[in-house]
Amino acid sequence: MADMGEFRDAVTAWAAGGPGDPARELAARLSVRTVVLLEGPSDVAAVDALAASRDRDLAAEGLCVLAMGGAMSVGRFAHLLGPSGLGLRLTGLCDERERPFYDRGWERAGAAPEGYFVCAADLEDELIRALGVPRVTELVREEGDLRPLQTFLSQPAQRGRTPQQQLRRFLGTKKGRKIHYGRVLVEALDPDRVPAPLDDLFAAL
Repeated sequence: MADMGEFRDAVTAWAAGGPGDPARELAARLSVRTVVLLEGPSDVAAVDALAASRDRDLAAEGLCVLAMGGAMSVGRFAHLLGPSGLGLRLTGLCDERERPFYDRGWERAGAAPEGYFVCAADLEDELIRALGVPRVTELVREEGDLRPLQTFLSQPAQRGRTPQQQLRRFLGTKKGRKIHYGRVLVEALDPDRVPAPLDDLFAAL
């Protein structure tokens, strides 16, 4: 039986230059109605974690959460999936610095403007601010990463950065760490402390 993972794979292959028919067929079979375009897998981990905490089965609702491999790919994915392609509703999250890519991608695809939500620096930054530096540091300790964090903080390059900036940098220092903490940080949030861009995304789904 087909699932949303197969649809994601088919769309990714299509965006890379493969045939579009598999994605079209799966979109119809799975009753896909909305695609959430995200920059990378750490964002997907955060969205999936919040969905689980709110008892929402996004795939069952016809919502596909898709990592594009970078914001510069948004135009290609929006063109294939939005009004100019499969006719699906588009939404998503992006960083403030990547907003122009989303603006152009949405416009060229004929999608509704302002259909996505913007994080100040990135989603990790939003989550660290929502939780606070002491709580994030405690979570790092609970996950067994306190010693690597301490080693990282001792580096001269970190001395001029704020504690929040240091934590954000630390999450990106090892492959897979941002993905892991995308889930961990969201699971640690109080329901009323979800960062506005992420909360607004879910309100729109």
